Amino acid sequence: MKFHSIALTAALLSQTSAFTTTSTGVHTSSTSTALNAKTVSFKEDSRKKLVSGINQVANAVKVTLGPKGRNVVLERNYGAPEIVNDGVTIAREISLADPECNVGVRLVQEVASKSDSKAGDGTTTSTIMTQAIVNNGMKAVTSGVNPIALNAGIKKAAGMVTDKVRDLATQINGIEDLQSVATIASGSVDMGRIIAQAYDKVGENGSTVIEESQTLFDEIEFTEGLTIDRGYISPYFVKDQERQVAELVSPRVLVTDAKIDNVNEIVPLLEQLVKTKEPVLMIAEDVTGDALSALVVNKMRGVLDVVAIRAPGFGQRRKAYLQDIAIATGATYVAEEVGITLDSVTTDMLGTCDRVVIAKELTTIVTDGKQEAAIEARIAQIKREGEEADTDFDKDKAQERVAALGGGIARIKVGAATETELKDKKLRYEDALNSVQSARELGIVPGGGACLAYIQDKFTAEILDSFDDEDQRAGAAILMKSLSEPCCQVAENAGIEGAVVLNKIVELCNEKGFGFGWNAANNKYCDLMEAGVVDPAKVTINAVENSASVAGLVLTTECLVTEIPVFESEEDMQRRFDSEGMGAGMGMGGM
Repeated sequence: MKFHSIALTAALLSQTSAFTTTSTGVHTSSTSTALNAKTVSFKEDSRKKLVSGINQVANAVKVTLGPKGRNVVLERNYGAPEIVNDGVTIAREISLADPECNVGVRLVQEVASKSDSKAGDGTTTSTIMTQAIVNNGMKAVTSGVNPIALNAGIKKAAGMVTDKVRDLATQINGIEDLQSVATIASGSVDMGRIIAQAYDKVGENGSTVIEESQTLFDEIEFTEGLTIDRGYISPYFVKDQERQVAELVSPRVLVTDAKIDNVNEIVPLLEQLVKTKEPVLMIAEDVTGDALSALVVNKMRGVLDVVAIRAPGFGQRRKAYLQDIAIATGATYVAEEVGITLDSVTTDMLGTCDRVVIAKELTTIVTDGKQEAAIEARIAQIKREGEEADTDFDKDKAQERVAALGGGIARIKVGAATETELKDKKLRYEDALNSVQSARELGIVPGGGACLAYIQDKFTAEILDSFDDEDQRAGAAILMKSLSEPCCQVAENAGIEGAVVLNKIVELCNEKGFGFGWNAANNKYCDLMEAGVVDPAKVTINAVENSASVAGLVLTTECLVTEIPVFESEEDMQRRFDSEGMGAGMGMGGM
């Protein structure tokens, strides 16, 4: 042992020595590149650069707004170019050569991303409003208005506008409203119909997912009941050889996190089930050895109709899934941690369900409705866990569990002739799904920018009168002026003067009341709510809040610090790559 420890010490010393030499070499080279010089610009110069970047992104994004909005082509380093109509996707792709202008680009990307993450749509509207607030605000700052007070006024006015939107919103009333929201968000009547059909089928707690199809057409598939991505452990459990599935009608359900390998542990339970002639589904960590052999033999001889499957998930998530299944079926969760062992299980501890279909890699449990109250309580608990989850992965898993317990899953399979069309359709579907979810939360308002135009006309005087400070009032006026920009841009994209459409909408609202506006799809002035031209209130609220937040901060900028880019020729890049490679090689050799 002494010899080995000495040898080990020597080896460690040699490694340390080699590592020290290498790290010193790398440190020297990294120091020369890490201390890059930076550009510092002040006052008007800094703000001009930010505004230039913001305008370039906004001008690229705003052409997509409305039913007659155009597309944007994005070049890809690999594969075919992508043709998209989605604001946040376009914004994320833009990067400018000028590092100072690029800061403005990154700020707009933040606005679009925030709108996308909170409401799932409205990214183009929030980008257009950011541009309007910043450009009008810059004039005010240049004329001598205090930017801090201006920012405070913008934010306070934004809060008042969002309160007005909440007051004006009406709750979703039936599947027609959902279809209208989905149609407007996706720009397609067919997509709107499919999404409405999916939501109608799976209900409030169900889940709708987007998948790629190998066909040219869009399809929709429904999975009802509680689905588990595990199949039968042994093919000998299969009864229907043609479909290769095992189906149990009104079975009893055993739920345990234990590994069943000793047949003696389950013999008392199996004897009771043989007497009652009831089929049984066993969900365990695994079933192996004598226990599996005994189950297969009894199944093949017709003594007991039984199927065993492995528990879904891993670790703590597996326990959560098993508890979900136990609650849905009314079973007792059998685990040593709750003081119940397999040999003490009685038929009273087994759950019930209407039907179970077990395929090779998927099990569907159709519940019998006896545990509705317990399932509702469990869903509420999982939703709370999802809201408090730290990662998107945990949130998605919580949503999946809610869908499995609640109403099932609708899979929209998107088909297209080309890869480019497929990507565009998937983005449109995702926008529409997010819009529908937002509409169900806070209701809907007239679309096409008509709601914000109405608020601008009716409440500007009221909101401005609530400010005592002149500079803050100027900020509020800038925000109120920006509210008509989305409406004007929808008209511009349809080839009509925005100001003309805006004036007509204001006249209509004064004559006939809230809800009237211009339908860009058919070029008619009408009651937008009746025509199905609606937007989710949550999307409109987020667009106002996020644009006011970032635009107000841009106006308070007095100094901008950016790195000076270092341009390398191909020879320089190759030389640097070779030197770094040699350094790494020397380090490895020493070790």
